[in-house]
Amino acid sequence: MTALETRRLVGAGVDRVDGPRKVTGAAPYPNDASFPDVAHAALVRSTIAAGRIRGISIGRAEAAPGVLGVITHCNAPKLERRPGRSLTPPLQDDHIAHHGQYVGVVVAETPEQAAMAARLVEVDYVTTEPVLDLDDPRAELIANPWGWDQQRGDVATGLEAAAVRVEATYTTSDNTHNPLGLFATVAFWDGDHLTVHDCTQWPRGVRATLAGMFGVPEENVRVLVPYVGGAFGAGRMVWPHVILAVLAARTFGRPVKLVLTRPQMFTGMGHRPSTVQHLTVAATRMGELIAIDHRATSPAAMRDDNLEPVTIGTPEAYACLNVAARDQQKRLNIPVPTVMRAPGEAQGNFALESALDELSYAVGLDPLELRLRNYAQTHPQSGLPWSSNALRECCRQGAERFGWSRRTSRPGSMRDGQWLVGYGMAGVNYAWWQEPCQARASIGRDGTALVASAATDIGTGTYTVMTQLSADLLGLDLDHIRFDLGDSDLPPAPTQGGSGLTAALGNAVHAACRQLVQAFLDQVADDAGSPLRGCALGDVTVAGGRIHRTGRPGCSEAYTDILARHGLDQLTADGGSAPPKPEDVGMAAAGPYAAKFAEVHVDPDLGLIRVARVVSAIDGGRILNPKTARSQIIGGTVGGIGMALLEETTTDPGTGRIVNATLADYLVPVNADIPDLEVIFVGEPDRFNPIGVKGVGEVGLMGIAAAIANAVFHATGRRIRSLPITLERLL
Repeated sequence: MTALETRRLVGAGVDRVDGPRKVTGAAPYPNDASFPDVAHAALVRSTIAAGRIRGISIGRAEAAPGVLGVITHCNAPKLERRPGRSLTPPLQDDHIAHHGQYVGVVVAETPEQAAMAARLVEVDYVTTEPVLDLDDPRAELIANPWGWDQQRGDVATGLEAAAVRVEATYTTSDNTHNPLGLFATVAFWDGDHLTVHDCTQWPRGVRATLAGMFGVPEENVRVLVPYVGGAFGAGRMVWPHVILAVLAARTFGRPVKLVLTRPQMFTGMGHRPSTVQHLTVAATRMGELIAIDHRATSPAAMRDDNLEPVTIGTPEAYACLNVAARDQQKRLNIPVPTVMRAPGEAQGNFALESALDELSYAVGLDPLELRLRNYAQTHPQSGLPWSSNALRECCRQGAERFGWSRRTSRPGSMRDGQWLVGYGMAGVNYAWWQEPCQARASIGRDGTALVASAATDIGTGTYTVMTQLSADLLGLDLDHIRFDLGDSDLPPAPTQGGSGLTAALGNAVHAACRQLVQAFLDQVADDAGSPLRGCALGDVTVAGGRIHRTGRPGCSEAYTDILARHGLDQLTADGGSAPPKPEDVGMAAAGPYAAKFAEVHVDPDLGLIRVARVVSAIDGGRILNPKTARSQIIGGTVGGIGMALLEETTTDPGTGRIVNATLADYLVPVNADIPDLEVIFVGEPDRFNPIGVKGVGEVGLMGIAAAIANAVFHATGRRIRSLPITLERLL
């Protein structure tokens, strides 16, 4: 077993190493951070969706007990925006772009005093009619906003030649981030040095943005986030409240804490944007795809942009000679949308997999068989062989575990007492994504290792799987490894998201641990007293805190002995990862795949829908920890059920106000909504990276909405093309 390989613990379903700290309340979340003499901030939000501020009165607020001061656009300093890294800085002018926009921040001795004083700020507006609907002719159109539209073949000719054709429009609603932990920022200035505790998925990104905005060197900014109280994409942006906390701390010369309220979470930290998708699929009478035309429209905010490529997954999903995938956005007076678990592709998958289900009925073919017949043997766009692609195995093994063969073909033909029973399925493909990453590893005289990187763990299990991986690569027990993250001063890491961090960070940890073992071998290369003298990496294995000569039992040396003999306290090594280019390695990088199977029960009189069970078959490459990976899929499945049946952020069409901005009114799945969820992992380690992983964060949610919608059609014969599937839409 070489230092290049994983051995004992990777693949074992060990418990979370951070679990004890979380369940005992010892884990420090950003909201727990504090400093001596900390002040508290509260936000003032716009009560209109479009217009400008004619006047703003802060006298009563400034005179309130405990208030240190009020910042508005009238007295805020000018802040520089870093293109591509942040939103438009707050409080820079009198323009109002959406309801709930921050128009002021009040700082006081206590959070209660700040909140009370914020209600005393009086704002006089000049109101204009907001643009709130994608069909509004006043909405500015942004065609091909990211330059990612794709096309191959001749779609028009393919559609004309097809024997069977399905054309439909599918819509999805806004969904709002609602992590358990309220987002919070604590900021402290010490001269021109800034320390920030923040609910972020990207400490280095926050550091770069704040440094540029406030005109200090990046090395003067430290961002800390060892634990996050839940994040599914909202933590990838530097939101205005973060900037305001930092600004308030600088203005008043005090540490400042700012914690969002639940209603502010609905307007201040992004949401999954709605979509309108027009999709045409065409096939032969045998169900072989001939053409797919997928066009999507989604909203953007008036001032800022959001990356939400809805159709990006369609060209790579199945073998089809003629494909067109196009996105456009329209600017509305809405809070800034942002990425939310499987951004864009969750909505796009719902439309594509619903359309394929419709096509299967049109050609008289089992929905599962339709997917199998159109499996892409190679990458459909480039023609390169896949680095891995177990979608076919996901479909077959998932169907067997689910009992798909018991399904009868005619809609409405299956019953359980008074309930109509429906079986539905969907295929899933998610784009491969990985960014450069660095890590550092060291072993000290006590025989323990420290491995570190400026990544985050938003609840996905990063602490645990990276501890496991480090232990395997260094031949140490888990309790001899400490993995540090959530600190921008550590080696740089990309944002956690897009199912890309496990590969990026894991490969960096792999490289750092490999280099660390090499450093020990270099130390004894000419050491006559070492049994490892002259060894290369390929000549050794690691186990039990020792480096062993391969094939030479008893010929080994402990890390601690090498350090002691050479008078060293520790040895340290850095390692990095950078994704190769597909054309350089002769294969197409494959993201994760999945097949989802759902059984629903529908009351034909009341229109009640109950999800009875879900089976998810997942190809995530090498699964480093089945327990944490399964937890990710279960969590994503719950989110998918919410997307399918419950979640809908509702905006008043006249005022632009979100009318259900509390957890009492915004419906999310609870225990009674969730059945037994079964997860199986299929496939092999991916060939595109040394540790063979692909990530599973997004594919847990994707496909659930389509599988449920398809099951509802099978149960009732009613095709619902809009999410969520409510009683009103079904009846």
